[in-house]
Amino acid sequence: MDSKGFIRKKYLIKRKKNFINIENNYFNPLIKIIKKNNKYKKKYVSLYYPSNFEVNILNILDIDFFKNSIFLLPIIEENGSMNFYKWKKNDILFVNKYGVLEPKKSIIKFPDIILVPLLAFDRNKNRIGYGKGFYDRYLNNSIKNNKKILSVGVAFSFQKYHKLPINKKDFRLDFIITEKGLVKWIY
Repeated sequence: MDSKGFIRKKYLIKRKKNFINIENNYFNPLIKIIKKNNKYKKKYVSLYYPSNFEVNILNILDIDFFKNSIFLLPIIEENGSMNFYKWKKNDILFVNKYGVLEPKKSIIKFPDIILVPLLAFDRNKNRIGYGKGFYDRYLNNSIKNNKKILSVGVAFSFQKYHKLPINKKDFRLDFIITEKGLVKWIY
């Protein structure tokens, strides 16, 4: 089995070579998921600001279905934890020590829906990110604190890997969407 480090390097290159711009219909599976569960309608939606050839999820800001949503972006805190803060299109962003854009700090908000970036995913809804564990820790802590967040991995279909190496700290996502739609799981 390949190591996580090897997979990260391989899929960073793969994503750079195969990057495509997405259309707004990319989010149709997410909209269907939200419509099936009233709990998640018109709530706090956590985004990430795309970099390194990640799926450009900022298109979501222009979709009517999400016009009443409150969008959040993560900030990596001094202690290595991650929190989410309100953000609107065209708000000023700041570059953190990892080169990632972050919003201005305000009151911490807790997302109802979290769109999670990834480098690779597998059929069991596992993901590999950049290796710092920010999303895994945040989502695992939310479960411990009885706060269920709808977690949706955002990827291109070519980022699928047969079986990722995982450990007990890794968080299994609720769903993964790609430009081909909701990933169907085959067992």
